[in-house]
Amino acid sequence: MKAAELLVKCLEAEGVKCIFGIPGEETLDLLDAMHDSAITFIPTRHEQGAAFMANVWGRLTRTPGVCLSTLGPGATNLITGVADAFLDRSPMVAVTGQIEQLRIHKESHQYVDVVSIFKPITKWNARIEGASVIPEVVRKAFRLSSVEKPGPTHIELPEDVAQENTDDEPLLPLAITYPEPELPLIHEAVRAIKESKRPLILAGSSILRGRASQSLMKFVEKSRISVSTSFMGIGAVPADSEFFLSTYGLQPRDYISCGFDRADLVIAVGYDFVEFAPGYFNPNKDKKIIHIDFTPAEIDAHYEAIELVGDIAATLTILTEHVDFQKDHIYDAKLREMIKTSLNIELKGFPLKPLKIIQEIRNNLKRDDILISDVGAHKIWIARFYPVYEPNTAIISNGYSSMGFAIPASISAKMLYPEKNVMAVCGDGGFMMSAAELETAVRLGLPIVCLIFNDGGYGLIEWKQKVKFGREFGCRFGNPDFVKFAESFGTKGYRVGAEDELGPIIKDALSQKVPAVIDCPVDYSENLKLTETLKSIVCPT
Repeated sequence: MKAAELLVKCLEAEGVKCIFGIPGEETLDLLDAMHDSAITFIPTRHEQGAAFMANVWGRLTRTPGVCLSTLGPGATNLITGVADAFLDRSPMVAVTGQIEQLRIHKESHQYVDVVSIFKPITKWNARIEGASVIPEVVRKAFRLSSVEKPGPTHIELPEDVAQENTDDEPLLPLAITYPEPELPLIHEAVRAIKESKRPLILAGSSILRGRASQSLMKFVEKSRISVSTSFMGIGAVPADSEFFLSTYGLQPRDYISCGFDRADLVIAVGYDFVEFAPGYFNPNKDKKIIHIDFTPAEIDAHYEAIELVGDIAATLTILTEHVDFQKDHIYDAKLREMIKTSLNIELKGFPLKPLKIIQEIRNNLKRDDILISDVGAHKIWIARFYPVYEPNTAIISNGYSSMGFAIPASISAKMLYPEKNVMAVCGDGGFMMSAAELETAVRLGLPIVCLIFNDGGYGLIEWKQKVKFGREFGCRFGNPDFVKFAESFGTKGYRVGAEDELGPIIKDALSQKVPAVIDCPVDYSENLKLTETLKSIVCPT
């Protein structure tokens, strides 16, 4: 068989069900080999969209999503989605074509050194220089992509190699297992927790990857220690649990900062520095820290920790078995009430207030429906105020934080969970960066809903400009008629024209058999009010 056919067989052996991408001249043999395989190739409208789709496929399944492009501009168009997977810790394999090897040493049409370009944003990458190495290269790419911390890998296939003959066979994947921490370290951690007066748990994204939410809840319920989550750890503890305080990671102070200021011990479970640095919650380097994760902690002067390295769920289970105490819950109950009630944020008016939009979204989505947030001012409001009740039901990019993420991400989510409502929430800036993928959703018959926070500008940057300089520069732009734009794709378009229209519109949009786009004007004057309120918070005593 051809080497391209062997590569496809290796992908099948890894359990690949679909590949997102754009066809190209240098991938003709690979595409032809895919034609007769069990793998579905999904053409997208931009390589960045393909990379985001593969990214979120990997994030939700814990098995690498796969994206494909040709050489040169096709490969470089993948970069943003690949980099997002790198810092959001999503398992993904990117496959790119390349010119024949005898032309790589000299100037050639569309040739750039893609392997070198991808090196800083992948865990590992390689050019396949002969058919015989394909089984090992593919196996290594998938294994390294999957092990903690997961992330993207990259395979380049030159067109001459793709046409070579071979009789090699795929290597079969092996299960990945992680050890348990040594018992003396468990005893040290338990002793530190028992001796602490004011412990607090910081839950991060590794909990969701490790399917450790139930184990965390058992530990929390037995020890009665309250939990704050990172943006990407949201849902690790149900928002209506008596032990959940709030998300942590807003740059201004928030009421959850009172909990960290008071804490003498932070139990960091699955916490990733890429979301925010430990200097924010341990500025004076005076807190004890317990680090529970699949991998050792990054080196940071603000994060000298007892390290329990291994499978997170297993570690939490062992800790729970050794806990024979409960912690005082009175202060946290006061803090939780203050977090819920003290901000006094405006809800009435048109254009709609951010919190009003979020409340209407929450009212219309079931507990296990999926919300995917793009990046912008709305992400801050969602992370802080959108209640999340189950793992992986609010997907936020907070490592790389790339605009244009939500629409492609919602396509993957709907493919994986067709029985759930999937809503992409975008700013008008981020929406236009991936709007072409609405056609992909229509073609695939995926009735996602995209709600646009429409303020005619890059709202998050304008917010920061006004806080720092008192004025805006370079953030305003014009928009198309989003309803007509949506309808031109064959989607259902809605425009919110009054304060009381959003709820019924969301309900109707979720009932459609085609994708839907909701143009919702937003009043972001609340951004500065939120900043001012958070500057002057008074912690409960």
